[in-house]
Amino acid sequence: MCPYATPFLATVALWWSSTGLILLLDSQDRRTYIGSMVGASALVALALWLVAVTSSEATAQSAYVAFACGIVVWGWQLLAFYTGFVTGPNKSACAPGSSAVSRLVQAIGASVYHELAAFLGAVALFALTHNQPNRVALWTYVILWLMHASAKLNLFLGVPNLGTEMLPNHLAFLSSFMARRPMNALFPLSVTAGTAGSALLFVAACRSGASAVDVAGFAMLGSLMALAVVEHWFLVVPVDGNALWRSFCRRSSDGPLATAIRVERELAGAHDPEERLSKERGLGGAFRAHPPVVCDARNIERLLEAIAAGTFGKVDCVHGLVRTEADWICFEFREGRASMAALGPRMQRKPLVIAKGRGFDRARLKAAFEGCAAAA
Repeated sequence: MCPYATPFLATVALWWSSTGLILLLDSQDRRTYIGSMVGASALVALALWLVAVTSSEATAQSAYVAFACGIVVWGWQLLAFYTGFVTGPNKSACAPGSSAVSRLVQAIGASVYHELAAFLGAVALFALTHNQPNRVALWTYVILWLMHASAKLNLFLGVPNLGTEMLPNHLAFLSSFMARRPMNALFPLSVTAGTAGSALLFVAACRSGASAVDVAGFAMLGSLMALAVVEHWFLVVPVDGNALWRSFCRRSSDGPLATAIRVERELAGAHDPEERLSKERGLGGAFRAHPPVVCDARNIERLLEAIAAGTFGKVDCVHGLVRTEADWICFEFREGRASMAALGPRMQRKPLVIAKGRGFDRARLKAAFEGCAAAA
């Protein structure tokens, strides 16, 4: 077998399975998070010990062990972030009308502790491998850290595919810091630098006289960088890259159809007297809107995206049932997420939208829903 095939296959297997495991753990009930972090911390302690042991060994086997250990240490960082244990002081969605600088400051505040922890992880691996022949664990960690930071910056600046459905519910507010754009100026630099870095690592693995640890180590690092570049391309190409790991997710939230049935039930039972709605308006805003007889589903979808982006202010939730040219659709916006599904109404026979929140522009939002009519 080609001497570079085994490192490549090992990299792909560890990259896919470790990402899937993290998604699986952070999609469980939040009561399981403490146990997950305790187990992950014990695994990291073992990984750091193995890094110290193998750092002085210049063999292919030690390179594989160090590579796996680097992934474990970085995996702990991601699990700590996505379970909410190490994030940042800001746990709120981006304030409506924020400038680009303010949005950046708020976004940094949502993950600054994670970035500090990532830096400390790099320092620990540097100390364990300093002046040693096997530094594969350190460079594995650094590549994952830098490419993850690059992906986050691209999501902030704007890409077509945000992948917000993969965020756990308690981090759904992070989607408010992302922007949906065809492209941003950083993306070409990210993929170009990543591709060049991957090529240089493969060249180092193939150079004449390379030691066993260098052949295996640089081949795995080059493969890892190449996979990170592929993940960047998933942000812009019309391909659902998250499908690679969706089977690992076990979200406790309803599916679109189950959500639609629940929302219709809530709308049918929402017979609050007008004075109660008036009190809710005083507390921060609530209203009912009766959309046109026939709406355009695409207009509804765009309107939900605008609500998520904070265009109308802080909207906590929206429940709606409207009729389109093709069918009735039931939709919900809650915790920064939107869900929409076709549903033949059984309890609520008239189009209705109810929105609640604090400080949102009721008049503009109501007018927006009333303007969702399908073209004649």
